[in-house]
Amino acid sequence: SSASTAITCFTRGLDLRKGTEDVLCPANCPLWQFYVFGDGVYASLSSVCGAAIHSGVITNTGGAVRVQTLPGQENYPAVNANGIQSQVLSRWASSFSVTAGTKSTALEAVGRLVSTARPSTGKRPKKTIVKKSGNKDCKADIAFLIDGSYNIGQRRFNLQKNFVGKVAVMLGIGTEGPHVGVVQASEHPKIEFYLKNFTAAKEVLFAIKELGFRGGNSNTGKALKYTAQKFFSLENGARKGIPKIIVVFLDGWPSDDLEEAGIVAREFGVNVFIVSVAKPTTEELGMVQDIGFVDKAVCRNNGFFSYQMPTWFGTTKYVKPLVQKLCSHEQMLCSKTCYNSINIGFLIDGSSSIGESNFRLMLDFVSNVAKAFEISDIGSKVAAVQFTYDQRTEFGFTDHVTKEKVLSAIRNISYMNGGTATGNAISFTTRNVFGPVKDGPNKNFLIVLTDGQSYDDVRGPAAAAQKAGITVFSVGIAWAPLDDLKDMASEPRESHTFFTREFTGLEQMVPDIIRSICKDFLDSKQ
Repeated sequence: SSASTAITCFTRGLDLRKGTEDVLCPANCPLWQFYVFGDGVYASLSSVCGAAIHSGVITNTGGAVRVQTLPGQENYPAVNANGIQSQVLSRWASSFSVTAGTKSTALEAVGRLVSTARPSTGKRPKKTIVKKSGNKDCKADIAFLIDGSYNIGQRRFNLQKNFVGKVAVMLGIGTEGPHVGVVQASEHPKIEFYLKNFTAAKEVLFAIKELGFRGGNSNTGKALKYTAQKFFSLENGARKGIPKIIVVFLDGWPSDDLEEAGIVAREFGVNVFIVSVAKPTTEELGMVQDIGFVDKAVCRNNGFFSYQMPTWFGTTKYVKPLVQKLCSHEQMLCSKTCYNSINIGFLIDGSSSIGESNFRLMLDFVSNVAKAFEISDIGSKVAAVQFTYDQRTEFGFTDHVTKEKVLSAIRNISYMNGGTATGNAISFTTRNVFGPVKDGPNKNFLIVLTDGQSYDDVRGPAAAAQKAGITVFSVGIAWAPLDDLKDMASEPRESHTFFTREFTGLEQMVPDIIRSICKDFLDSKQ
C-alpha cells in the first residue's frame, strides 16, 4: 500500500497539497480545541483529524484517513457529532471529504503552521506552543456589521468589502491583538464568521473576499440588535475584559428603527460605531423613519462613535483614522454595563411576622436578582444585611467575588426572628456596607425587602443613603405600608417602589427590578 503522511491534530485540509492524500491522525487529540466547519463535506480550513472524528471515520485513538480535495461551496452546516460541534461557514473556496484510509508507514509531519504544530508520536500530545501575534496595543473584539441590502447594490458591496478588508489588516489581528467577525445586514441578519474563526489577517481577508451579496431591505436595527445579543458569547470567541465593538456600515439609510437596537447594545456593554456612507438625499429623507438615527444608535452621542465617508470610492485615506478610533480602548464608554459595574446591597427583613418558609422565598428572590449580574473582583459585587431590631451583616461586598460563592452565601443565611427597625438598618448598611466602597468605580444600589410597618423613621435614613450616592429600591410584601415604601425609595418613587400581596409574588418582580437597575445605570451615564 502507498505510504501515509503523519499529520498533527491541527493540520487543516488547506495544508495538504495533493488531490487525494492518505494521512495518519495521532491519538488523544483534544476534541474541544478542534475547528471544524461543515458536515460530510468540510471547508478546507477545518482540521483534518477533527473532521475524521466528527464524521465517524476514526475515533480519538487516531488512525488512517483518506482526504479527498473538493471544490468550495456555500453554507457549510453546523452539526454536533461524536463529541465535536462543527461550525457554520457561509462560503469557502475549497473543501474536502474524509474516508477510512489504509494504515502504513508514516513519512512526514505536515503541520506547517507554527501555531498548530503538534507531535505525532501517538503519545499524549505535549502542551501547545501558540505563536503570539497581533497588535497587543489594540485589544478589541469587533463585529463588522456590513450593509448587504439593495440600497448598496452588488458593486458598492464589493467596494465595502475592500474597505473592511483594509481596516482588518491595519488593525493588526492576532492572538494578542484584535479579533474580528462579520455579520451581514439585509432582510435577515446573517453571521458570516465569528471572532474565534480566524486569528490571522490573511485568513480574515480571504473570508471577507468570499462573502456573497444577499440583497433585501436594509434592516440594520434588526441586525444590530441580533448582533449585540448573539455574537459576543464566550463560546463564539468573545474574551473577558476586552471591549466589545460593533462597526455598523450604512449606505444611505436604515429601513427600520435603530433606537431600540442601540439601547439593547448599550445594555449588553457593546460600543456601537456607525460608519455612514452617501447620506440620504433631501428627497430620500422622507423615507427615513428617524433622521436622528445615528445619534440614537451609537454608544455615546459625542461625535467619537460616528464616522462619515462621502462615497465608497477612494476610501483608503479613511482607514487609519477609523482604526485609531477602534483601538482607543479608554474611549469605549459602553464597555461598562449595569451587569458588570454595580454594587447591590440587599437589606432583608428577618422579623417574626415572616416565618421560616417565607424567609426562604425572600432569599430565593435575592438569589435570582444577584444571578443576573457579572460578579467578580473587577465586576459587580453583592452584599447582604439582615435586620430585626438589630442588624447583622451576612456578607460584605469584598467577602465573595464569584457568583457561585455569593449564591452559596445567600442560601446559608439563617433566619433571625425579631422586630422591625428598618430606618436603623438602612443607616447601618449605608455606614458599614456601602461606606468602604463609596469611592469605588461601581454605582451603588440598595434593595430593601420588608413585610411590615417599621417601628422607627425610614425617611431620614433613606434620604441620607441617597445623598451618599445610593439608589434605593423598596420591595414590600403583605402588610408593608405603601407610604413607608415610597418614603424609602429613590426618585421617581413609582419606578423604585415594588409591592406584592403574597411572598410567592416576589419571583415575578425579578425581571422588573433588574430592568429598573439597568435603566438607572444607563441614565446615570448619559
